[in-house]
Amino acid sequence: MHKLEFQTRRQQVMRMIEDHSMIIIPSAPLRNRSRDIAYRFRQDSDFYYLTGFNEPNSLLVLVPGRPEGEFILFCQERDKIKEQWEGKRSGPEGAMSNFNAHDAYPIEDIDEVMPALLQSKKYIYYPMHRDSDFDTKINSWMNSKDIKPKNKHHRQELISLDHLLHDMRLFKSKTEITAIRKAAKIAVKAHENAIKRVRPNMFEYELESEFIYEFRKFNAEHSYNPIVGGGANACILHYVANDSELKDGDLVLIDAGCESNYYASDITRTFPVNGRFSEAQLDIYNIVLEAQLSAIDKVRKGNHFNDPHNEAVKVITQGLLDLGLLNGNFSKLIENEAYRRFFMHRTGHWIGMDVHDVGDYKVDDEWRFFENGMITTIEPGIYIDDGKDIPKHYRNIGIRIEDMILVKNNTPEVLSQSLVKDPAAIELMMGNQ
Repeated sequence: MHKLEFQTRRQQVMRMIEDHSMIIIPSAPLRNRSRDIAYRFRQDSDFYYLTGFNEPNSLLVLVPGRPEGEFILFCQERDKIKEQWEGKRSGPEGAMSNFNAHDAYPIEDIDEVMPALLQSKKYIYYPMHRDSDFDTKINSWMNSKDIKPKNKHHRQELISLDHLLHDMRLFKSKTEITAIRKAAKIAVKAHENAIKRVRPNMFEYELESEFIYEFRKFNAEHSYNPIVGGGANACILHYVANDSELKDGDLVLIDAGCESNYYASDITRTFPVNGRFSEAQLDIYNIVLEAQLSAIDKVRKGNHFNDPHNEAVKVITQGLLDLGLLNGNFSKLIENEAYRRFFMHRTGHWIGMDVHDVGDYKVDDEWRFFENGMITTIEPGIYIDDGKDIPKHYRNIGIRIEDMILVKNNTPEVLSQSLVKDPAAIELMMGNQ
């Protein structure tokens, strides 16, 4: 991502706030996996979105005014000994020269510098209620004797930054769309590898390894814990154990995406372990596929965010009714949400820097309209339990199909379009036709 992209974002968010205001965003903390072993550091998305700065123990300050506003970074100082153990740091000098900060301070000086920066600021925007310790820190700076206003009527107001910044993040720039296309392309290849290599008596984790290998080849990582669920495990929505044997005659559902340069992909495919769909599996698969295609067609500028879900619900309800898995009047079944026994989740979510990306789904309690530059997943599914009222040939079938859709006027663009999902094409890829 070019420096100019981050600068443009900073200027845009500063234009959205009042004079005599300030934006404050802390970096993500280092987190321990166990005892003294840390997870690999991943920067806070909001912080990175505005800075491109990928170091912990940092703080961003933006002050509107001047032609382009003021961009201040607090960060760790250079330290030869610590860098020997932990890796290179930018230091305040590098923050200015490499990241275009107007000013930069050692993070150790923050309690001395922040009260002065807050002086005369009426509105303080920051990520409220995400970190109670940081909430306390903000209040301590504001209550410092060094910034007690001379005018007793002057009151500083804390305001949540989330709505402004997250609505901005909802609309992807051309550069961001390019980054998400890359993440999608990497994930598509990993899914193709898994489809081609699955065999009965493999274990779910063996298929998971295909994703780890392909992602790391391109310096990408899992954007979420991958789901590799064979047989009944596919009916567990957030199944991540991935340790069961894949059996001949079962389906396997893989929900896996990668994060590349801070942008995520999210794709799901379901396919037969032995390379051939059974008749019952095809019955359910074709309903889910029709639901997904019909829902994707609703991802058009001017439609409501909920329109794809409503469309998927209609197709799935009718399909289950045709198979006898639901009984009754079509309209009543939808009104009573009878489909939720088999389709219990929403049809999509925003995706971007975060897999479940930021941005409101409703405005003033009404579903918001799709607009160009938004990206959503479309992922209907059917998950059939082993209840005694279910015909045996349909029991424990779990199917989900998911793609990422870019809103482009009246033509939805499927960013993961190249990954097969037609059942005949899947069988062909698996070498059985």
